[in-house]
Amino acid sequence: MTAVVVDDHPAVRAGVAYWLAGGDPPIDVVAEGEDVKAAWLGAGASADVVIFDLHLGGPAPAFGDLRRLAEAGRRVVVYSMRADDEVALQCLELGALCYLTKAEGAGHLVEATRAAAQDRPYTPPSLAGALAGDRSETRPALSAREAEVLVEWFQSESKEFVAHRLGISATTVNSHLERIRVKYARMGREAPTKAALVARAIQDGLIGVDDL
Repeated sequence: MTAVVVDDHPAVRAGVAYWLAGGDPPIDVVAEGEDVKAAWLGAGASADVVIFDLHLGGPAPAFGDLRRLAEAGRRVVVYSMRADDEVALQCLELGALCYLTKAEGAGHLVEATRAAAQDRPYTPPSLAGALAGDRSETRPALSAREAEVLVEWFQSESKEFVAHRLGISATTVNSHLERIRVKYARMGREAPTKAALVARAIQDGLIGVDDL
């Protein structure tokens, strides 16, 4: 597994590299830098995971950079000083796989990075609080089967496994998930990634944080 670290503090970049190198298995930081260019150029362009600080030399969150990374298919773990529920949820909606505060330590960062490299969501304590506290009134009307497929997918590593468990085809699983995304988009609550769908499902009470 490889990562690129985008953070404007050299000490943070060095600490993240040290923590990831000590993981089991170790995660190799192949590039690092003080702005997002590190994730687009050289070895950073092909890193499995982008560890991304939202505040790069200024007070405004770099939501535009996060969106561009996610839209390009990059797996992003936001690593921020801000323990702000609204910001955390917005990052998931933009396509981040995880939102982690810098107060949560090495263990959570390593696990979040490993999960992101495998396209899996990871829910650290701060994010669990944000998700549990958000109860949107704009819930889409999911059918019982759609809800069942969604929950099974969150608890499985592949759509093929979901298909086997429910006795349906993988194509049918994909169709259900696409319909769910369309329903969320129509409500103005887009969920382009698995992590974003997890956030939506927890917000809407379809699944609890402890069930993941």
